[in-house]
Amino acid sequence: MTAVTYEPRDKPGRWTAPPRPAWEEEPSKAGLTAKGFTLTLAAFAILFPLWIVVVTSLQSKKTIDAAGGLVVIPRSFTLVAYQELLTGGQVQRAALVSVGVTLAGTLFSMAVSVLCAYGLSRTGSLGHRWLLMLLLATMFFGAGLIPTYLLVQALGLTDSYLALILPSAVSVFNILVLRAFFMGISPELIDSARIDGAGDWRILWQIVMPLSRAVLAVISLFYAVGYWSAWFNASIYLTDQNMMPLQNVMIQLVQKQERPVGLATQINTGQLSPLAVQMAVMVMALLPVAVLSPFVQRHFKKGMLTGAVKG
Repeated sequence: MTAVTYEPRDKPGRWTAPPRPAWEEEPSKAGLTAKGFTLTLAAFAILFPLWIVVVTSLQSKKTIDAAGGLVVIPRSFTLVAYQELLTGGQVQRAALVSVGVTLAGTLFSMAVSVLCAYGLSRTGSLGHRWLLMLLLATMFFGAGLIPTYLLVQALGLTDSYLALILPSAVSVFNILVLRAFFMGISPELIDSARIDGAGDWRILWQIVMPLSRAVLAVISLFYAVGYWSAWFNASIYLTDQNMMPLQNVMIQLVQKQERPVGLATQINTGQLSPLAVQMAVMVMALLPVAVLSPFVQRHFKKGMLTGAVKG
């Protein structure tokens, strides 16, 4: 088999793409054109709806009424919808609830997942095989909504922020990915640490976790996005409107079931466009994910594929 060699860097910070293997043909102009057109079409299909949402949220009521709804071409920009949403009331409180639940839930879920995955990655640990089979069984069999609700109610978690975290705190899939990644770490490295007198806690904290930054970043993002986007648990476990997270308030605004206090008067009197408020809440809900994703994107390939293949 012909070895693939990498050409040296021409300049500091720049490198030449490696040559193609002998069995791989050069792409044709038609293929490159079709690929570029497909990627452009896919990017347009993703970005165009986001453009409409952002632009509409920044338009005045007069502009939105003149456009007959969603605005594609902006005429003027105003932050009145965001100012009203962030100057107090239910929306601001809901945003703070979502941030708090996301931070606390992600930390708790990562702590449980890392400890569970590390224990399962040590094949000689007590009850390793039975615990692994038990976790795998939960991926295919579940008690259902009613038993889960009765359990949460029996534990006294209804109308509590813990009801937004504990019922969905752990994902077995994420544990399996972490376990596969941990098992890919060189056993000689861990054995040498044990010879030097390191215990399991020190090995996990000072050796395993620093070597697993890629997969930890990816799994943390998965948990954070899950908590930030969650709305179902709040809808069945919470009855106090002041405890609702941002996603549930957004649903109420979009479905026009209930307008947040402070905005109802302004919307009814024509000072604010209800469509601009809806789009502004959507932007607020999408913004954290859009900001954090690029920073974790470089870890996706290494974190997910390595964890999946080495298991």
